[in-house]
Amino acid sequence: MIKTKVLKPTLLASALAFALVGCTSTTQPDASVVTHQLAPLDTVSPQLAAMVNAKATGWDVHPQNAEEWDAFVQSFIPSSEQFTDAMVERYNLTVTEEKLAGVPCFRITPPNQAEDKKDKVLVFFHGGGYVLNPGKSGLTEAVQLAGIGGYTIIGIDYRMAPQYPFPAAIDDGFAVYQELIKTVPAEKIGVFGTSTGGAMSLILPLQCQDRGLPLPGAVMAGTPWSDIGKVGDTYFSNEGDDNVLVSYEGWLKEAALVYANGHDLTDPYLSPVYGDYSKFPPLMLVSGTRDLFLSNTVRVQEKMLKAERPVELVVYEGISHAQYYFNPDAPETKQHYVNVTNFFERYLK
Repeated sequence: MIKTKVLKPTLLASALAFALVGCTSTTQPDASVVTHQLAPLDTVSPQLAAMVNAKATGWDVHPQNAEEWDAFVQSFIPSSEQFTDAMVERYNLTVTEEKLAGVPCFRITPPNQAEDKKDKVLVFFHGGGYVLNPGKSGLTEAVQLAGIGGYTIIGIDYRMAPQYPFPAAIDDGFAVYQELIKTVPAEKIGVFGTSTGGAMSLILPLQCQDRGLPLPGAVMAGTPWSDIGKVGDTYFSNEGDDNVLVSYEGWLKEAALVYANGHDLTDPYLSPVYGDYSKFPPLMLVSGTRDLFLSNTVRVQEKMLKAERPVELVVYEGISHAQYYFNPDAPETKQHYVNVTNFFERYLK
């Protein structure tokens, strides 16, 4: 069981933002990236406005070897673990470590779980460009949904690049799912994640479809990295306006290349927007108006619409990449988790 320590609420958002935006860097921004002079938002809550109006830092980082990647990854871990601990404390969650199909996982269980949720499980893939957020540091999103939504969540601590490039991460996710469906009916399993976790949430049903396994009951893919190449309008139109990722030309491109490890970037198991959605389960997609991955998100919606599959798209006002869950005290964050909870309640049998 994970022991918890309390992080002051006023520090929660800044801790998570630091962990997901990037470490502070002395590297000067790429001169080719144009930053627009955006007016401060007054259409969001004060809690969220402080985040969406903040200056971006730490995105223009280019690790070149295993030691530099390790330093980059390690710089995020303390603040993310503090955030996770604080949410475990806030919602009185139980978090235990276990292995499923030999893959390290975390089982997150809320207290006083409703009867209609006791037979259901959500599978969670953390974000971080296939390089960031190992172990407990990757649970920041999962612990909030467990606390607000009341579901048991299995967070997969999948292998990551550069030590374990493609397809190690998705192989781990698929192995865990295969093990889970031995005891939990697939229609009672939901899958979710944000960014890289959103992409992996899309890839898992594609794997199931290709290999003849029952598909999960529903999927929530938050601002998914659905095209690992720089393809799509908002990679360009929102460049410099997204104060989280800022540009593909920073650490994000380095992560894409080190994970893909020479494979074709249009492989659906790397860029799931190129996959077959003809049998896809009900899907909720989430993004924001300043999100670098907004096109990644709406392109998946288009695939679902063409396949005549049930899809819901939520685009939040003003937010950059994944900011819908960075501040647990913002009303928009709380509403987001209510939206996700309601989605899974509609579709999981």
